[in-house]
Amino acid sequence: MTIGSEVKQCLASLKGVEASLSSLALRTQENESKQILHETMMDVNEIVTDLKKRVGELENEEFQYKGF
Repeated sequence: MTIGSEVKQCLASLKGVEASLSSLALRTQENESKQILHETMMDVNEIVTDLKKRVGELENEEFQYKGF
């Protein structure tokens, strides 16, 4: 497995974590838990955004990573 495909696999996993946190935040009844889950989801979202940028950089820097 190439670095590019591993980074993209990590990105997909993080998107799943983000979706799970969002779902939990919507379903929970306790306000404090809801807030913590939402804040954590937003933190993961920032990481996802940064990782997407890195994937773009990898694709531009290394031709072999393009399209993975």
